[in-house]
Amino acid sequence: MPPSPTTSQATSLITGATAGIGHEYARQLAARGDDLVLVARDSARLEQVAEELRRTHHIEVEVLVADLTDRDDLARVEARVADRERPIDLLVNNAGFGLKKRFLDNSADAETAMLEVLVTAVLRLSHAALGAMAERGHGGIINVSSVAAFLPRGSYSAAKAWVNSFSEWAHLEYKSRGVTVMALCPGFTKTEFHERMEVTRGDGFMWLDVDFLVSKSLKDFEKGRAYSIPGAQYKTISALTKAVPNRVLRLTQSVGRR
Repeated sequence: MPPSPTTSQATSLITGATAGIGHEYARQLAARGDDLVLVARDSARLEQVAEELRRTHHIEVEVLVADLTDRDDLARVEARVADRERPIDLLVNNAGFGLKKRFLDNSADAETAMLEVLVTAVLRLSHAALGAMAERGHGGIINVSSVAAFLPRGSYSAAKAWVNSFSEWAHLEYKSRGVTVMALCPGFTKTEFHERMEVTRGDGFMWLDVDFLVSKSLKDFEKGRAYSIPGAQYKTISALTKAVPNRVLRLTQSVGRR
């Protein structure tokens, strides 16, 4: 994504930027020369990542400490995304988490907090970004979804299905106004995501390296695609879900929870 006509340097904002996929986006975008705005809850870790990227890549890195389940914190990030004087060229809605237990074994508050991050934050930050980007005729959004969006796997999958549907609509709606919106649908990826869920992380052929995942997604984004599904195995799975009955797909809901 080149910089906007009014700036000489592209700026990317990444949520959940201190670990996993978000951290890898920060690393690869910094390596190509983007200035960054990094958003996460952990102030110390944010500053550590920011300083490492400044030192290694000689770029500007701004940090925003924010819990996206807190509406006041989210509003501060929205304001930064919408700032016309300091435009964001690429928004990466990456922040997210999953719940190990099944729906009725989680509290309603835990389920709601997950939806606040996976759906509400994506909607509100996209709204802020699209307003500014469509106005100036330039910009892009990558919404990190999941292959789980194609499977009936509870509220997490339902939230990611929303991300897919929203992203595809926004891709079609705002493409003519110079804005590219893409949903990235990762499969199992070697990050901290599963460890935070207290789920065993695997290392077989179904597990993707995060550097490959992010690199492939950026290439797909530059090609103007509405979806990026890295890995032949996950492209196959997403295609098969269109042919396999939901009653059969429902049997996959325990995969990745142990």
